[in-house]
Amino acid sequence: MTHHSSIYGDSLPARQLKALQRSGRLSPTALALANTIMLAGAAHAQSTNQPPAGQSSTNAPSKLPAVVVTGEREPVSTYQPLRLSSPKYTEPLRDVPQTVTVIPRAVFEDQGATSLRDVLRNVPGISIQAGEGGVPAGDNLSIRGFNARTDMFIDGVRDFGGYSRDPFNLEQVEVVKGPASTYAGRGSTGGSINLSSKAPHLTRAFSATGGYGTDDFKRFTADFNQPLEKLLPGAAFRINGMFNDADFPGRDAVTNQRWGVAPSLAFGLGTPTRTTLSYSHLEQNNIPDYGIPWVPGPSTTAGVVTTYLAGLGDHINQPPPVDFKSFYGLRSRDYEKTGTDVLTANVEHDFNEKLSLRNVTRFGTTRRDSVITAPRFADVQAGANITYDGTINRQIQSRDQTDTMLANQTSLRLEFVTAKVEHTLVPGFDYTRETSKNLLRAGATSTTSVFAPGLNDPSPGAVTRNGGFAESAADTFGLYAFDTMKLGEKWQLSGGLRWDYFHLDYDSRSAALVPTETARTDSMVSWRSGLVYKPKPNGSIYFGYGTSFNPSAEGLTLGTGATAANNASTAPEQSQTFELGTKWDLFQNRLSLGVAVFRTEKTNARTEDPADPTDVITLAGVQRVDGVEFSLAGSVTEQWKVFGGYAYMKSEVASSRNAAEVGAQLMNTPEQSFTLWNTFDLTPKLQLGGGAQFTDQRANSTTTPRWAPGYLLYDAMVSYQVNQHVSLRFNIYNLTDENYIDRVGGGHFIPGAGRMAMLTASLKF
Repeated sequence: MTHHSSIYGDSLPARQLKALQRSGRLSPTALALANTIMLAGAAHAQSTNQPPAGQSSTNAPSKLPAVVVTGEREPVSTYQPLRLSSPKYTEPLRDVPQTVTVIPRAVFEDQGATSLRDVLRNVPGISIQAGEGGVPAGDNLSIRGFNARTDMFIDGVRDFGGYSRDPFNLEQVEVVKGPASTYAGRGSTGGSINLSSKAPHLTRAFSATGGYGTDDFKRFTADFNQPLEKLLPGAAFRINGMFNDADFPGRDAVTNQRWGVAPSLAFGLGTPTRTTLSYSHLEQNNIPDYGIPWVPGPSTTAGVVTTYLAGLGDHINQPPPVDFKSFYGLRSRDYEKTGTDVLTANVEHDFNEKLSLRNVTRFGTTRRDSVITAPRFADVQAGANITYDGTINRQIQSRDQTDTMLANQTSLRLEFVTAKVEHTLVPGFDYTRETSKNLLRAGATSTTSVFAPGLNDPSPGAVTRNGGFAESAADTFGLYAFDTMKLGEKWQLSGGLRWDYFHLDYDSRSAALVPTETARTDSMVSWRSGLVYKPKPNGSIYFGYGTSFNPSAEGLTLGTGATAANNASTAPEQSQTFELGTKWDLFQNRLSLGVAVFRTEKTNARTEDPADPTDVITLAGVQRVDGVEFSLAGSVTEQWKVFGGYAYMKSEVASSRNAAEVGAQLMNTPEQSFTLWNTFDLTPKLQLGGGAQFTDQRANSTTTPRWAPGYLLYDAMVSYQVNQHVSLRFNIYNLTDENYIDRVGGGHFIPGAGRMAMLTASLKF
């Protein structure tokens, strides 16, 4: 993009020019050029104000030619994000030597996304997982074949607790692929997800939406931003609100009801010292869903005969022959209540155009109270033999849990030149205190039939606390530094180093209050490097390498069992990634394209020999994902916007002490996945949109896999701009009303949403 500045003797302050550069609108070269031109303009203005020889002076202003300053462009398309929000990434997305997908607000607003899961469907290589008994329900997912449940961040600070997130207060969602403990700390084997929040600004704005649809869908949002210049220069207040109430399309009984509010107050906007105070509250009251049980496989015990009745024998290790609407929980008992509160203070100070400081302090708490039915086929035993006749046990999965977090991050940004090499250095440190306490509960179980579940059956009894609990407290301290070195116009070299100290105290008490107290401390160095070659200003070719580590206490629990994956005696797993790729901005910089080949490898995965009951978990396994990924975002023409990508992942267990899983595909890792969303402006007021999403078959295990078939979904949208302030949008999801498995678990799976339609009215000022 070209920026025009008319100069009449006054130069733009260097600090403001530097702010333009950091926003992505001016490159360092353009910044230097702008300063030179402005100083020259000021000198020229002074000289031209002197009257020519022989003429008297005049107070008339001198007319100077406009000066054109060309720098890094602003986004041409609302579908084309250019930067990550994290200060650890100092370069535009085009020059980051790593696969990164940033979903901007314009995309998920056009799609009518109402959950983080909806937003993440725009990213290939991500699979949503079903909840299991060992972890709380919520946004459980994997990235490039590796679990990423604990790799969620809000504005660069690790998120916590088990809950389902809503995008009502998000500006964009950032998915960084590949091991990157250097940036994220522990975890991030397959990648990490950062939620970038809306923030106050100095332009008055108001928007609101109201949506109604099938399946009793109702949703309302509001976004109000008010500058407070008259009261306090540089101050602004913003508040976002949301209410959502809907049944789940294609599922009996399942409902989702939530509301949220997120006020924020900023001071010093446009000045060297800026402070933002923000708070968010999200509350949910749902009837949760653990879906449908897999038909079990036959017993592997010698001499035991397994019999299947009612046609179940034709569906071994597959979904049972039932309607995907079938719900096996109890309306009278099942519920899910969560409440999440996050309070953040963000302070930034520019000492000068070369040096700035940032400090973020956050306190948060998540409360989960839930009772969920986990349906499992009952073993009807006659002696040693087993019969499956369609009886379902309604197992209880209970959470009475509170999670808290106190975090502080402090970082500097320094820009300097050594031996003609331009450096952007970001050193910093962070500290996090996390606690979690789950009060154990018990209740009576009941049974039903897989073919005729009685969702309105009475509850067999109350679910009450039994005195047991599991409690943990974790302290994390990290030191890090990142440097991007520009070696002339064509080459960039980047590197990062982080040291983590992670300590967890864990106390587990049974119902009889028998204590099991354990603790573990891990310290680990992670690093990342990248080389970028820029054959043209609008393109880059890069190679990147990074590492990560996964401690056994990553999920804030520890075990003492010899075969427990979270065994307190087990050292962290380690992973590495190699990536070669290229990124280009094409069609007059309207469209960003990227392609990368990669290998992600867990070099010492936890493994044990199931044939040896005395065997212990050892770090002797190797898990590997090789792949190719394509991405595109932006505008093909001024009327046609696109956002999507494709991922091919060849995953395998390359080495294991369990011979049965060697060579197996990793769990929940589709070989191919594809997503594409388009919008077309037919007229200045009328817009059509549509998209497709394909996910290949996935396995739920590496030893005795149950396969979820692949699926292809289609969505459509039409919107109409009634006038300057009012617009209407109509969305239809799953046009063909496809029956498919969305989330895969060990003993159950959760069907995806059926066809649904909604009409949304938007108001903007």
